[in-house]
Amino acid sequence: MKQYQDLLKHILQNGARHEDRTGVGTISVFGYQTRFDLRRGFPIVTTKRVPFRWIFEELTWFLSGDTNEKNLNARGVDIWAEWADAEHTRKFGREEGDLGPVYGYLWRSFGGDYPKKNGVDQIARLIKEIETNPNSRRLIVTGWNPETCDTVALPPCHTLFQFKVESEKTLHCQLYQRSADAFLGVPFNIGSYALLTHLIAHVCNLEVGEFVHTFGDLHVYSNHLAQVEELLKREPLKLPELELVNAENLKGLEGLLDFKYENLNLRNYQSWGKIAAPVAV
Repeated sequence: MKQYQDLLKHILQNGARHEDRTGVGTISVFGYQTRFDLRRGFPIVTTKRVPFRWIFEELTWFLSGDTNEKNLNARGVDIWAEWADAEHTRKFGREEGDLGPVYGYLWRSFGGDYPKKNGVDQIARLIKEIETNPNSRRLIVTGWNPETCDTVALPPCHTLFQFKVESEKTLHCQLYQRSADAFLGVPFNIGSYALLTHLIAHVCNLEVGEFVHTFGDLHVYSNHLAQVEELLKREPLKLPELELVNAENLKGLEGLLDFKYENLNLRNYQSWGKIAAPVAV
C-alpha cells in the first residue's frame, strides 16, 4: 500500500490549511487520484490495522438499503454512531438511529419519498446492465441527491461510482469522493470499494481489474497530524489475497445480498498496530 503512503505525503507536502464545518481544521488538497490493481492483492492498509470485518459489515448494510444505525451497531460496528444520536437526528425530525436518506437508501431507492422505498434501485439496475449490456458506459451508481443532501447530518462523501467491463471478462471500478478524511476514512473507503468490486465481479461471472479512487477535497484533520507522522515512519507490508469461500451459488442481485462474512477469507493479512485518532463530527 505504497499508494496510501504517497497520498498522505502529497497532502502534507502540497496541502493548504482550511477551516471546516467541524471546527477542527484541516490540511487539504483538491483533486488527486490513485489506482489499485486488484489482481495484485487486496488493497488494505498495512501500516496500521484496519478491521476488515467492519468494512464488510458497513458495505453489506449499505447494500441492504438500511439506514438505521442501530442495525449496524448490532453487528458490532459503531462508526456511524456520532451522526445517529438523538442530538443529530432530532434536527431533522427523526428518531435516534435514523440517519435519513444516506447511502443505503440512495443506492437502493434513489429519488424515493423517504422512508418509503419507492425510488430507483440502482444496485439492481447495475447488476442487470452488467449482465445484459456489458459494453454500457452507464454502469453508474450515484449517492448524491441535491434534493435531500441537506436533510441529513452527513451527506454522502463517496458520491458516485462507475464500473467498466473490459473484454467481456474484467471489471474495473472508479469512485469519485467529494470529501475524504485521509487518516480515518480513506482506508475504509479503499477497502470497501475494492471489496464491492470483488463481489460485483463474482456475482456477474467476471474477474476483478482495477479500482481507481478519485478525490475532490482530500484532507488530514489538524488533530491527526501526529498520527499521520507515526504511520509514515512504518514500512508497508505485503498485501493479502481475498478468497471467496463457498460462494459458487451466489450470483446476481440475490447472491450479492446473500453474502456473509464467512464467505470471505482475507489470506495473510499482516499489519502494524492500530493508531487511534478522534473522529471529527
